[in-house]
Amino acid sequence: MTIIKKNDFVEIEFTGRDSSNNQIFDTTDLKKAKEIGIENAPTIKPLLISVGNEMLLKGLDQDLEGKEVGKTYQIHLKPDKAFGKRNPQMIRTYNINSFKKNNVDPYPGMTLQLDNTIAKIISVSGGRVMIDFNNPLAGREIDYEYKINKIISDDNEKINAIQDFFLKQKYEFKIDKEKNKVIFKEKLIKPLIEMINPKFKEMTGFDFIVEEDKKENKLIDSKTSKKPQ
Repeated sequence: MTIIKKNDFVEIEFTGRDSSNNQIFDTTDLKKAKEIGIENAPTIKPLLISVGNEMLLKGLDQDLEGKEVGKTYQIHLKPDKAFGKRNPQMIRTYNINSFKKNNVDPYPGMTLQLDNTIAKIISVSGGRVMIDFNNPLAGREIDYEYKINKIISDDNEKINAIQDFFLKQKYEFKIDKEKNKVIFKEKLIKPLIEMINPKFKEMTGFDFIVEEDKKENKLIDSKTSKKPQ
């Protein structure tokens, strides 16, 4: 019997439903995704995540610890463990001219992506457009059914799962197990890697670094070397 613990990397499949109407809002099941018309259904598949590291919705993530691989579980989540409570301050009003300038004809029910957030227009009146920036499921209770298929032991799979979620892009890397390091070649991501290395190290046990430029090292060595007496 394999029990899941924090920082384990696992493959998980799940389906989330709105408790009020039993409507699916998210799933890793390709068949169910096609049935409800989820966009990009062909890319739907079980996820690789690290338990306890906010790679899933809070309540679902917390529920994974102590569970067994291969068993199916159900969980009911209140808003505070799901998408949060509705916040009246997240409803804002804009001048309709802002939309007209961008050739957008707003109407109630229209959804927009603004500042990396999905927003919904709730009214258009008197030259003003009222937009709700709350998550569509904010204030709702939801249900999940899930199963942990397996624990991931391959380090390359773990690093790629981290890249997919946190970096949103895959960069070339190599693993130095003797020095316990994950080494990236892309110099441009060095500030980002240095910032989030502590979290990644906690998750994997590896230090995440960007490969040093050997030419620069030689230049530094030559400048700092002592002159002969």
